[in-house]
Amino acid sequence: MTQDSTVTSPATRRPAAARKAPRPVHPLLQKLFELYPRLFGARFLPLKIGVFEELVAAHPETLPADELKVAIGLHTRSTRYIEAVASGLPRHDLQARPVEPVAPEHVHHAILELYKRRSGKAPEPARQQAVQQLAAAIEASGLSREAYRERFTSPDDNLHALLEEALSVVAQKNARREALQNAFQASGKTVAEFAEMYGLDPREAKRLLGQDAGPSLA
Repeated sequence: MTQDSTVTSPATRRPAAARKAPRPVHPLLQKLFELYPRLFGARFLPLKIGVFEELVAAHPETLPADELKVAIGLHTRSTRYIEAVASGLPRHDLQARPVEPVAPEHVHHAILELYKRRSGKAPEPARQQAVQQLAAAIEASGLSREAYRERFTSPDDNLHALLEEALSVVAQKNARREALQNAFQASGKTVAEFAEMYGLDPREAKRLLGQDAGPSLA
């Protein structure tokens, strides 16, 4: 029987030694994982401002400052950490307790950094994800759309276009929310009745109708 020419022979397969080996983990990152698994474990969390000084003070022998600075730099420049910042999670202390929000500037720049890293392999999905994340960041910032645009407009045309698209998404959400609020006020119905009439989840209807609304973004 003739061997199927489409089958890859062992001789043509990529040798295991030629495959890209995983980068070695910095020894202090391993130590941080052992000391603070909820902060440096499988799930990355944004670190509170000043955590480096607290770590040095708490473990002067185990975590030498110079080496720790390198390890923390590797950690905070990793894609997984930037994803945590871009998602809008709050900053956490050494006990993995949320202590303060991440500044809008840091969230914004984390989203753009993720977009730059992802756009080379999958430009359109990366763009769509960046727009949705930016829209969420705009809503969470407490800034008006104009104030956000003024603070974060980029000289890079591509990044500026991303921001404008996200601002448009927020404007559309606000318009829909305002239309629903007007319809609700004119309906004379309860939130539950109104939600059923429009096919909305009651919790989502409550949010859209302004009963859980945050600062106006008009």
